[in-house]
Amino acid sequence: MSNTDSFIEEVTEEVQRDKLFALLKKWGWVAGVLVLLIVGGAAYNEWRKAKEREVAQSFGDQLLASIDGEYTGAKLGGVEPASPAQAAIAGHLAAATALGEGDTEAGLAELRDIENNPEIASIYRELAAFKAALALPPETDAAERISAFDAISGPLRPLAQEQKAMAMIVAGDAEGAVALLRGLIEAADATPGLQRRASEMIVALGADISDTASDDGNDG
Repeated sequence: MSNTDSFIEEVTEEVQRDKLFALLKKWGWVAGVLVLLIVGGAAYNEWRKAKEREVAQSFGDQLLASIDGEYTGAKLGGVEPASPAQAAIAGHLAAATALGEGDTEAGLAELRDIENNPEIASIYRELAAFKAALALPPETDAAERISAFDAISGPLRPLAQEQKAMAMIVAGDAEGAVALLRGLIEAADATPGLQRRASEMIVALGADISDTASDDGNDG
C-alpha cells in the first residue's frame, strides 16, 4: 500500500507539473509583457524626472542670465517659461526689476498680467495683486488704493487689510481704520506679529484696543 501511495503521489505531481508547464507555455508571454511594462514604466519615470530637472535648471539659468543682464523693460529678455508656474516666477521677477528701476507702469503691467492669467496658481495671482496695490504711485486716489487692498483674498488678505487700514488713516478715516484693526486682532488667520502691529497702530491713534470703552460711553 505504501508503494502504491508513493506511485500515486508521483503521478499526481507529474500531472500537476505538466499542467504548470502548459500554462507557462500558453500564458508565459503575459508575465514577460508585465515585466517589460514595469521595467519600462520605471525607466520612463526616471527619464521624465531627469527631463523636468533639466527644464528647471535651464529656466533657472535663463533667469540668472537675465538678472545679470541689462534691464530693457518689464519682460526679462531670453526667458522662455515652460509652465504657468515658471511664467509667474519670471513675471514677478520682471515686475520687481521694473519697479526697482523706477518703471512703475511696466512693473504694474507685469503684475496685472499675472493677476489676470487664470492658468497661474491662485497664490501667485494673489501675491501679484498685493504687490500691485503696494506699488501704486503716491498720487493714486485714496479710494482706489483702499479698493485695491480690499479686493485681495486668500492667505494674503490679513496683510492687505493692514495696508487698507493705513490707507484709511491717510484718507482721514481713523475711526474706520481702528474698527478694521480691531477686527485683525480677533482674526483667526492673522499672525501674532500682525496682531501686535494692529494693536500698536490702534494705540498710536489714541483709541482703545477693545471697543468696550466706547460701548460703555454709549450706554451712559
